[in-house]
Amino acid sequence: MKEVERLRALRKSAASHEIEALLVTHLPDVRYLCGFTGSNAALAVTASKAVLFTDGRYTTQAKAEVKGAKVVIAKGSALKEACAWLESSAAAAGFDPANTSVSQLEMMRAAISGKARRKFFQPLTQPLAADLRMVKDDDELRAMTAAAKLGNRVFEAVLAHLKPGVPETEIAAGLEFFARSMGAEAMSFETIVASGTRSALPHGRASSQKLPRKGFITLDFGVILRGYCSDMTRTVHLGKATAEERHAYESVLAAQEAAVAAVRPGVTCGEVDEAARSILRKAGLAKFFTHSTGHGVGLEIHENPRVAAGQPQVLEPGMVITVEPGVYMPGKFGIRIEDMVAVTSRGHKVLTPVDKKLIEL
Repeated sequence: MKEVERLRALRKSAASHEIEALLVTHLPDVRYLCGFTGSNAALAVTASKAVLFTDGRYTTQAKAEVKGAKVVIAKGSALKEACAWLESSAAAAGFDPANTSVSQLEMMRAAISGKARRKFFQPLTQPLAADLRMVKDDDELRAMTAAAKLGNRVFEAVLAHLKPGVPETEIAAGLEFFARSMGAEAMSFETIVASGTRSALPHGRASSQKLPRKGFITLDFGVILRGYCSDMTRTVHLGKATAEERHAYESVLAAQEAAVAAVRPGVTCGEVDEAARSILRKAGLAKFFTHSTGHGVGLEIHENPRVAAGQPQVLEPGMVITVEPGVYMPGKFGIRIEDMVAVTSRGHKVLTPVDKKLIEL
């Protein structure tokens, strides 16, 4: 069972950091480690045991899904019962501070008795489960490849509906309808449809604005399949692009393709970012590239590693990242092109190979 192997890897990582026990509450980490997909869970892990605490709503579901861990249906708070179990099993436990709220931490500490209350839970200096999730196994890669292929089909289906006068919200609704009708469990994030001058908004959520007679339309969306996310962006043009628009588009495309070409084992995320940024610098457009080049994808739409300037993380086979440079000229237009790219033993594989040449509708 892959969950047993993942728990074994987590214990090995914890031991290397001299951590006796762990409390895992971030739901994507819980799912990754034991298979549980419910909305309320606390996974307690020691060197020899793993126990999943949840509530009565998930009695049947937890027993069907959970692998590698014992299931306990809590009579009260699942989090508090997990903490009490850990206190009886270890002298201290680590937790992920990036995914633990102040109120959760206070509740965790309140569940511990005596003088050890303030010291029992120690923040991890490394996000152990998240680090494991960076490298996908074969099952995960198959799920992500399928999700990306579904996304490719959705993009091709929505193209025929991109016409002047259609509200952005209608395009987003149509895109999401196609995704669901083709088998998507959900969208990875709120669909972005930004047209005309709104295309200069990097995260321009679909609005009531109607598509212009001439101008760019940025479509950024993803689907979830078997729990795993896809992510892609394409920018198309209504009418004939101006010389300035064409230059900007071709520059972004060249930057994106250079960054994709740089993806291979042993290369740092910072080097991938620089491959894109250097092209835009030569084109005189670097100042309009206002975000990082990409991010990891998996059970969450944004995961490690971060593909940004100076990032030292070395790419490894099994990592899946986005490559999405863009330029955004306020009051004029914006362009972004994004692919999901899997790192392979010899280089990379683009999971979203939809044509990226400028489409003029």
